[in-house]
Amino acid sequence: MNTKRNAARLRLLDRLQLTKPIVQAPMAGVTTPALAAAVSNEGGLGSLGIGAMNVETARKTIRETKALTGKPFNVNVFCHRPAHADAEVERHWTDWLAPRFAQFGATPPQALKEIYVSFVDDAAMLAMLIEERPAVVSFHFGLPSRAAIDALHAAGIVLFSAATNVDEAAQAVAAGVDVLVAQGIEAGGHRGVFDPDGRDPLLGTFALTRLLASEFDVPVVAAGGIMDGAGIAAALALGAEAAQLGTAFVACPESAIDEGYRRTLLGEAARQTTFTTAISGRVARSIVNRFTELGEAPDKPTVPAYPVTYDAGKALHAAAKAHGEFGYGAQWAGQAAALARAMPAAELTRTLQRETEAAVAALRERLSI
Repeated sequence: MNTKRNAARLRLLDRLQLTKPIVQAPMAGVTTPALAAAVSNEGGLGSLGIGAMNVETARKTIRETKALTGKPFNVNVFCHRPAHADAEVERHWTDWLAPRFAQFGATPPQALKEIYVSFVDDAAMLAMLIEERPAVVSFHFGLPSRAAIDALHAAGIVLFSAATNVDEAAQAVAAGVDVLVAQGIEAGGHRGVFDPDGRDPLLGTFALTRLLASEFDVPVVAAGGIMDGAGIAAALALGAEAAQLGTAFVACPESAIDEGYRRTLLGEAARQTTFTTAISGRVARSIVNRFTELGEAPDKPTVPAYPVTYDAGKALHAAAKAHGEFGYGAQWAGQAAALARAMPAAELTRTLQRETEAAVAALRERLSI
């Protein structure tokens, strides 16, 4: 690692008072104050996903996390393009889903709604974050305005942004973002592309990490398909200052997932993941289940905008779950999901650090031969 990169790594770890190069991914609907605090208390960077929350719920979640840890943690917001309603497309979608609802004695929502707003249009959420001043705020799906970025910086907040390619990373750096999160194609959950209608080069985590670490003089965090210390060590060798792990933490008892999701993640089904737009309206990687199979149907109509589609997706999951069927859930998971381990978050963080150190030592030994 050259001097410039080593200095960048020290800036990231020292600035955030981290003793482990481990970031727990900010998974909306999955992360909890207990999960984020456990990782932060162990010297990693815990994270909260508040993109789907309203302001008061987000504030409450941040304050509950502060009560559990005095260490820095990350708060993630969604910067997607606000949805444009299309009543005809939405009606075709709910009509097509109606027979699936009927299997569970239910009907689709009469009208679909935008179930949460984008941070780019949420002045109240920005004001709340400035008041609460979490150590880190991270952006997904794009960037807010330069005025919002400047205001967050003025509050002393370190800013992360997901990037799935070099162009997105360049936009983030030009906007003043402090840290790039290199989200590879292997990552579970929503693909963080800035423009969902644009061309996606589908870069893998390691290729993307190396490109961004070589191109930009800001710290890079590798994300996507990393499940253990060997993966963390590989990311560090490629120039990342830390690795972000999501699926690895989903099975922790502190996560908010239901038992159906937990059983699926820890079972044989975790060996198969796929991309789908059918659940939420944006491309996201899930364990193959009934909803992803539904999304591959040849007669599938046009999918409504994100997150409008999610209104129907959540309703179908709720109807199915009430009858003991968990296969219509958003069971987001990365390509290496089969490596998931069920253990408390603090224990997992310590285990990951030991594995990373062992992987680095083993590599040094091999190189000395």
